[in-house]
Amino acid sequence: MASTNLSPTNGHVLTDWHPEDPDFWTTRGRAIATRNLWISIPALLLAFSVWMVWSVVVAKLPSIGFDYTTDQLFWLAALPGLSGATLRIFYSFMIPIFGGRKWTALSTATLLLPALGIGFAVQNPNTPYSMFLILALMCGFGGGNFASSMANIAYFYPKAQKGNALAMNAGLGNLGVSVMQFVVPLVITFGVFGAIGGAPQQLADGGELFMQNAGFIWVPFIAIAAVVAWFGMNDIASATASFKTQSVIFGRFHNWVMSFLYTGTFGSFIGYSAGFPLLMKTQFPDVNVLQYAFLGPLVGALSRSGTGWISDRFGGGRVTLWTFMGMIIAVWGVMQFLPSGADAGNFWGFFACFMVLFFLTGVGNASTFQMIPTIMRQEVPRLNPGLDPKATLKQSEMESAGIIAFTSAIAAYGAFFIPKAYGISIDYTGAPNAALWGFMIFYAICVVVTWFFYSRKGAPVPC
Repeated sequence: MASTNLSPTNGHVLTDWHPEDPDFWTTRGRAIATRNLWISIPALLLAFSVWMVWSVVVAKLPSIGFDYTTDQLFWLAALPGLSGATLRIFYSFMIPIFGGRKWTALSTATLLLPALGIGFAVQNPNTPYSMFLILALMCGFGGGNFASSMANIAYFYPKAQKGNALAMNAGLGNLGVSVMQFVVPLVITFGVFGAIGGAPQQLADGGELFMQNAGFIWVPFIAIAAVVAWFGMNDIASATASFKTQSVIFGRFHNWVMSFLYTGTFGSFIGYSAGFPLLMKTQFPDVNVLQYAFLGPLVGALSRSGTGWISDRFGGGRVTLWTFMGMIIAVWGVMQFLPSGADAGNFWGFFACFMVLFFLTGVGNASTFQMIPTIMRQEVPRLNPGLDPKATLKQSEMESAGIIAFTSAIAAYGAFFIPKAYGISIDYTGAPNAALWGFMIFYAICVVVTWFFYSRKGAPVPC
């Protein structure tokens, strides 16, 4: 799909790209950037859907004959987070090496492997637990895609619109978790693909489930998204760099500070999303949790996509500070409504506090990503005083994109640690409270770090 805005000799490669030029942005840049953004969003949504699909599948495995312990189920829910976070470290550097169009198409196509694998594995009651572990790890392909997607979109937009564009890409992409947690419980109840999809699994109460649809339902959409990305997106010629060039970010102090803070926001969002259905199932077993589980990621994704402008207006550092303070209060509220001894707890109080928590993670996700380009616009001139303005801008853009991708990699480990923290806490104490106390302490440290480096009067890098 060629664009009239592109040189016919260069195909999908943009050889003339400078979005900070108002005339260029108005006449050509905005339309191209918008097209790439709106192709990127559904591809990222599908990536999140596949990444987090085990958060729903594990809740149903025992009912179709897979007799696993609670700890084994939490492992299946957590492992996609571990592999996804690790892959993000490598995916962080792929856009400048391969190009945004080619890498988006390829990385989207890889999602077919776990989607098809799950569909076949759940139909065979003799599938070993080790195979489920492998498939859970393969779902991490979806988690890895986020890092490259965000780095890619960062190159397309001017600074004044970068925060909102990244919030849109990430927030609507994050909706994949909620879409999956809403769609999968529906499609496993009937034969979506007829005889081609396979026979249903029989339940003890005489009912039937088509668990294979939890994987198969994404296959046609993934195939379409990969094709559209290949023919509809662009590579930016100036956004090329070797791994060695990009590795300069490892020496940037604020890369590591922002990785820590983004773990508190996005790590919390994706970790709570992965563990929410199973946590509700263990604490409130009489509640049909899959009716409500999708609402948490939905709230978090929408708040991320809809609140990027707040940080653009008031400053990402200030918004991040208040977000972490609110998250401490929300976690404390969750603990007040958990079952304890003879007290059966209060599901709706627990649920309401978690909705507040999900909302705040979305706000913090947007604000932290808004901070990174602002920080590097200040740091690159300080660290490289000999660069001319044009070279300084290019260097700050390259480093910002790399740091955005790398921080997303580190933060994604929350998808592993939060479900595992629940499992360990429940296994040793009988309740998730110890894990929740740990999260509160972590958020308190994030408050101090944000205040000291970014939001106090006289902060080293105000933003």
